[in-house]
Amino acid sequence: MNEIEKRKNDFSNEAFFTARTKTWEAIQKISEQISVGMLEQEANEIAKSTLHEMGTRQGWHKPYVHFGCNTVKTLFDTPEPNVRLEEDDIYFIDIAPVWQGYEGDAGNTFVTGTDAEMLRCSTDVRRVFEQVAEKWKVDELTGNELYQFAEQTAQELGWLLNLSMNGHRLADFPHTAYHSGKLAETSFCPSPNLWVLEIQIKHPQKPFGAFFEDLLA
Repeated sequence: MNEIEKRKNDFSNEAFFTARTKTWEAIQKISEQISVGMLEQEANEIAKSTLHEMGTRQGWHKPYVHFGCNTVKTLFDTPEPNVRLEEDDIYFIDIAPVWQGYEGDAGNTFVTGTDAEMLRCSTDVRRVFEQVAEKWKVDELTGNELYQFAEQTAQELGWLLNLSMNGHRLADFPHTAYHSGKLAETSFCPSPNLWVLEIQIKHPQKPFGAFFEDLLA
């Protein structure tokens, strides 16, 4: 456990939380430039250029923007090509920039229109995240137990949880120097400010979903 949760000796909490704040600022800046009619490829270029303009050209994974049917896919899946954002649609942004040697990681979902199910999906993914994070604080569950609870919570809300998006370490770059495994694989209660909780849900019948991730703090 100590090795898995290790950080460098002169680790700066201030720099780490600055990286988190800037990452969420970048998510907002990117979303403000995405509009109906845009191709998904164009949105991904916006994500890259926005991060460059904000002062980073490095990420521990590249930025992703997924529209519509691609919101059910993970970062490891090949997205459907030439997907265009519709008037009533859903999309998510997932970025992992490195700021001055410290990793950020955040993901959020947005809806362009008034589709009730898409709006509920975008709200419920955050609700699942918050309920799991609260369960972690109160009951001190292991990483594995957290994702069991996340799956149950998503089902109760009417969604399917994608268990292949299952959390990871975060630290000074690269966190894989300390631990490359998944949060859902941990058999102990994860410490604060070291782990990212990823939640991806999808509609049980329709081809759309939502994604949210942030630091367990």
